[in-house]
Amino acid sequence: MKCIAIDDEPLALELISGYIQKTPFLEFVAGFTNPFNAMNFLLKNPIDLVFIDINMPELSGIELLKALPVLPKIIFTTAYSEYGAESYEFNAVDYLLKPVKYDRFLKGVNKAFDLSSLKKEETSVPANNEPHSQSVLIKSGSKTFKIATDDIFYIEAAGNYMLFYTLKGKIMTLLPMSEILKMLPSNTFVRIHKSYIISLKHIEVIEKSIVVINKTRIPIGITYKEHFSNIIKND
Repeated sequence: MKCIAIDDEPLALELISGYIQKTPFLEFVAGFTNPFNAMNFLLKNPIDLVFIDINMPELSGIELLKALPVLPKIIFTTAYSEYGAESYEFNAVDYLLKPVKYDRFLKGVNKAFDLSSLKKEETSVPANNEPHSQSVLIKSGSKTFKIATDDIFYIEAAGNYMLFYTLKGKIMTLLPMSEILKMLPSNTFVRIHKSYIISLKHIEVIEKSIVVINKTRIPIGITYKEHFSNIIKND
C-alpha cells in the first residue's frame, strides 16, 4: 500500500515515516510538514493510505481532507482525543493517539490492509459473473461489515444515519444515500421513496402505494412511483 504522512511536528512525522518504512506491506512515498504541499500532492498522485495529524496551523487535517474530491484510506494521528468523533465523517480506518507505539500503529495498518484486500475482492469480476457473488463493505462505528447484496432486504434513512436491514440483522452507517446507491447493483436495487432503497429480489407484495418486504410495509413516494412502475413492468 502506497502511503504518505502529514504532520507539522517533524519528530512526529519522522516517527510515523519510520514505522511505514519498516512495515513490509507498506510503501513510504512522501512525508509533509506543510499541509498545503500535501494537499497539492494528493490532488495529483494516487495514494492508498494517508497518516494525517488533525491539529495543524493554517490548515487542519479535517480541512485538508474536505478539500479532496476523492479520499484515500485515512488514519488520523493526534495528541487530542476529543477529535475522535470527527474522524467518523471520513470513514477513518483508525485514530492513533500520540505518542504512537509501533504495536498500535501495526494494528491500524493491518485493518487498512484487510479493507484494501476486501475492496480488491469486491471489484474483481467473478468467473461465473453470478449476482449472488456480489457484496459491499459497510462501515458502522469502528467495524466494517462485508454484506452479500442478496442478503439485503432494504435500506432506510433515519436522520443522519442509514439502516441496512439484512438477513443477519440491522446495520447502521453514516454513509449518505447517494454513496449507497453507487455501491449497489442498479439492476437489483431501486429507490422508491426519499427514505428507502429496496431490493427487487425480496419484494413479497406490491400494492398501489406500498411494497411489502420481509413482512414490512414500505411506502412508494409519488416522485419515484412512475420510475418504479416502469422497472416492474420491464422486469
